[in-house]
Amino acid sequence: MLLLTKSKYLLGFQCSKLLWISIKAKEQLPKIDKSTKHKFKQGTLIGELATEIFAKGIKIPTTNFIENIDKTQELLIKREVLFEAGFKGKLQKGEIFSSVDILVPVENNCWNIIEVKSGTSVKDENIDDVSFQRFCLESAGLKIRNCFLMHINNQYVKDGEIDVKNLFVKSDITDLIDERIIGIEDRIDQMFDVINNQEEIQQKIGTYCNKPYECPLKDKCWNFLPTENVFDLYRGGKKSFELFENDILKISDIPTDTKLTAIQKIQKDCSLNEKNHINKEKLNQFLNGLNYPLYFLDFETINPAIPKFDGMKPYQRIPFQFSLHIQEEKGSEPKHISYLADNTDDLRPTFMKLLKESLEENGDIIVYNASFEKGVFKECSEVLPEYKEWYENNILPRIKDLLVPFRNFDYYNPSQKGSASIKYVLPVLSNISYDDLKIREGTEASREFERVTYDADISNEEKAEVRIALEEYCKQDTYAEIVIIEKLCMLRKELKVKDSKE
Repeated sequence: MLLLTKSKYLLGFQCSKLLWISIKAKEQLPKIDKSTKHKFKQGTLIGELATEIFAKGIKIPTTNFIENIDKTQELLIKREVLFEAGFKGKLQKGEIFSSVDILVPVENNCWNIIEVKSGTSVKDENIDDVSFQRFCLESAGLKIRNCFLMHINNQYVKDGEIDVKNLFVKSDITDLIDERIIGIEDRIDQMFDVINNQEEIQQKIGTYCNKPYECPLKDKCWNFLPTENVFDLYRGGKKSFELFENDILKISDIPTDTKLTAIQKIQKDCSLNEKNHINKEKLNQFLNGLNYPLYFLDFETINPAIPKFDGMKPYQRIPFQFSLHIQEEKGSEPKHISYLADNTDDLRPTFMKLLKESLEENGDIIVYNASFEKGVFKECSEVLPEYKEWYENNILPRIKDLLVPFRNFDYYNPSQKGSASIKYVLPVLSNISYDDLKIREGTEASREFERVTYDADISNEEKAEVRIALEEYCKQDTYAEIVIIEKLCMLRKELKVKDSKE
């Protein structure tokens, strides 16, 4: 008999093709990447932490499907709080299965469902998740009174040992479940029909490819699109899909009467004429506004769900590394300074101390996406008030954002695919890329630092290798900023735009 689990139901709720492939052709699914594994691990840790609120709860084994269901039935009569209780319900077209994070007995032989999530608020997909749980449990004969979502309290501040009760917020979502559960049996029946289909389900791409999560099949389903397609439009959103629905795939084919933003018009012009866009005046204004010495700066941070240090909130950014290239004057050889934390103590005091020693008093501080660095500076100076005046009066006025000319499309190359990210900008302005690095992006850097710093079973050899990779990655980011500035200066010279400082 067909079996539909909660996880498969949620896949089917997003996309019928994804559901079919996940059951009938699972070899087509890409392997779970390290980032997803990290999220799973973090979710498991948070789920286990939440159970500490119920000291007398009983954890049911989950490794064996049948054993989990049998043990759950055995323990229900004890009317104790149960963790990972599993239930199977029978419908006309098949069976459904769901486990429950926390099942709490209440009066009149009823039970409450508590779902634990690592987010900081109630999301739509959480309601779909718990709706299936309640329907499954009720199909198995259980009486459910209320449903709750236990999620992270983003206002919690660590002070000593983790206060588990205050780390979480328990939101009553019963009314939302009552609304969402209407028609769920019909939806499940439709999913059984999908699973029964002998041929792969064909599904047109749509907004659901990215919502609530980016589909693991997106690369497979979207690979028919040409280069410079309408989904590369900057903030295209709904407009990109409207164009696609009208069989317009290439940016260059967008009709002249289509309403486009100024930036989208730049993209279309570049695509039509196979050229770059350069706003000479704006680029010149940006370059002439730079004051040497230049300090090219980049941070890397971790943002753990469970605060590691006193005075820290969930998901608060904690810097563990910086790279700083200092260029005393235009064209001079830059000096490099770097810091990478090597202990498990609070990382912020040493980080701020070394930055203050390195940034001196004069010269612009060049960053890429200033809101990030400013936010980290601000959060650190609030925890370490001795740096607050220094940051606000000396550092903040000196920060210049290299992202700005690219975000404003003062320079644009179609190969950027509508993105102003440094990972897209650097390859079009140089022959430098991140492809040869062992660590290639910020989330990977954060994950690897956490892994080799806080996991006990990492060898010294592996730890040393990862630390070298972290240094190389962060150094590349600030070196990239230098290369981009130099290339913009060369473009200005080629365009014969005057440097006001010459």
